[in-house]
Amino acid sequence: MKETNVKKAEGKLGVLVVGLGAVSSTFMTGVLMVRKGLAKPIGSMTQYDKIRVGRGADKKYLKYNEIVSIANLNDIVFGAWDVYPQNAFESAINCEVLKEKDILPVKDELEAIKPMKAAFDKNYAKRLEGDNVKQCANRWDMMEQIREDIRSFKAEKGVDRIVVLWAASTEVYVPVNEKVHYKLADLEAAMKADDKDNIAPSMCYAYAALKEGAPFIMGAPNTTVDIPAMWELAEQTKMPIAGKDFKTGQTLVKSGFAPIIGTRCLGLAGWFSTNILGNRDGLVLDEPANFRTKEVSKLSTLESILVPEKQPDLYGHGNDIDDQYYHKVRINYYPPRNDNKEGWDNIDIFGWMGYPMQIKINFLCRDSILAAPLCLDLVLLSDLAARAGRYGTQRFLSFFLKSPMHDYTVNEVPVNHLFQQYVMLKNALREMGGYEADEEID
Repeated sequence: MKETNVKKAEGKLGVLVVGLGAVSSTFMTGVLMVRKGLAKPIGSMTQYDKIRVGRGADKKYLKYNEIVSIANLNDIVFGAWDVYPQNAFESAINCEVLKEKDILPVKDELEAIKPMKAAFDKNYAKRLEGDNVKQCANRWDMMEQIREDIRSFKAEKGVDRIVVLWAASTEVYVPVNEKVHYKLADLEAAMKADDKDNIAPSMCYAYAALKEGAPFIMGAPNTTVDIPAMWELAEQTKMPIAGKDFKTGQTLVKSGFAPIIGTRCLGLAGWFSTNILGNRDGLVLDEPANFRTKEVSKLSTLESILVPEKQPDLYGHGNDIDDQYYHKVRINYYPPRNDNKEGWDNIDIFGWMGYPMQIKINFLCRDSILAAPLCLDLVLLSDLAARAGRYGTQRFLSFFLKSPMHDYTVNEVPVNHLFQQYVMLKNALREMGGYEADEEID
């Protein structure tokens, strides 16, 4: 490993997760099982991927922890907030993602992870009924109570650094309001005035994390840190932020498959995506206002990969006003399927002389099995970014996220193309490791 300015990953890393449901309990159980040598962290880039550094005679392929100092899994200490009081063991059993034989060996460690009371507003997730909830005078008080939780956890567990990860349900859609969300002073005033319409509970978590010197990762499509006021706070506190929405199933397929259509110069008339899932996420998304948040996130992927303005012959037809292909996304709550999500994609393409063809993709995936390694990678790489002095939006983490954050105030277009995102990830790691960031993003 080269000498760089990146601080070494020494001491314990606290991972505080908002939400102790299927994704979180699967993530925690997996890490604890891997530590005991009883499971493999399959799907985790930080544990398996190798990237090239150097060229010619100097070329070699190294794992991430051979390029940069990454926290060891043995150094992770978990904590959580949740509206339900069940500990991580009870949650892992109740969520029925993992078999008991893959949970019981770490029962004692999971039982010790008891959720702190959640900062919660039922108007933001009407389908949730939990009672393990903070009593807050206003949004500012809500934020201060979360800060106190972070400080207490750090002191009690003796951790050196903390990362806060949102793995809770999708909140109702909060449109960006320039009067509240553009300036930090306005955001703080709204929190103190208890502006419940513009300040979501997730914003209180993000604000508290950044103020306590913890990177914040938004794993749902919530507006949360995707606002200029939070960018200002991240700059002020010199903390990394990342978001939004874990890229697990259908969108992963979309961001990887759409480049095939684009690279091959085939036309696209329409792309219809539908999902069924039955976990707590599906229950919350059954509420139209919560689905709207998810829909915005899932719809944004395709439009920056297959751009009608750049190729009007290929992508300029298919909808009612015939200015681009038709793109529709649906999510349906279906309890019998639980965490085993199923995604169908119907893709209407056309080729030589405009002749139509179709592609069908049916992905029978396990939501939490795909999300758990993303949680691990996002936590470890956000911690790395903080130690490397990188702050604000971490665009190099777009690879893991459905709707990558970008500066829409200056019309920045996010990179959604999976392989371009992978180049961004590799280049960032090379830079932090003291190597040349030598790949082009075409």
